[in-house]
Amino acid sequence: MAPKKIDATPGESARRGRGRPPAFDRQQALCAAMRLFWDRGYDGTSFDDLISTMGISASSFYNAFGSKEALYHEAIEAYITVAGVWYFTILDADTDADTRATVAHLLTTAATEFTRDDLPAGCMIASAATQCPPAQARLRDLLATQRTRSEAALAARLRRGREAGDLPAGTDIDALAAFYSSVLGGMAVHARDGASRERLREIARIAMHAWPAPGVRTGRSA
Repeated sequence: MAPKKIDATPGESARRGRGRPPAFDRQQALCAAMRLFWDRGYDGTSFDDLISTMGISASSFYNAFGSKEALYHEAIEAYITVAGVWYFTILDADTDADTRATVAHLLTTAATEFTRDDLPAGCMIASAATQCPPAQARLRDLLATQRTRSEAALAARLRRGREAGDLPAGTDIDALAAFYSSVLGGMAVHARDGASRERLREIARIAMHAWPAPGVRTGRSA
């Protein structure tokens, strides 16, 4: 979701009183920061980049968000609830679609979402903070936790499918969820490298050939 342009009307700061910084839309500023972090990564985004893109002063930044790291934490949550909400919406949908159709829909939607013209390419979480110095271990753990959360949601949907008979009883749910999560992560990286939407859809189509055939065990059940 593209943040709206910040607009302060003439005389606005004067009406607030001399010396008071102009007010700003916190959610709008947060969405602007989210897009910047998504596009450039944590280390690639400087403090000056942030306050310039968010349209706020340094003092307003610290008063509202505390620190760059604290802002990044908020930006990740904003990404999940604003730009990445499609993922959990598809998995949680109460529809008549069988599990294979749901996963296929998830992959083809990812191909679209990862290549939108109005947002940075790929996924903000898929490969973020996989390599970082010890001082940024909290960020690495934060992103790893989010990736684990996404995979767990996929595994939960697969388990429901197994219970409904959409998957063989002996299907290794955790392994299958890890496989399709890896496909999604790879698609996100390809999108960042400039892969087209059609190329990502072809990857999704091929990935569905790995879907367990009826009566075929995929390893230990989970």
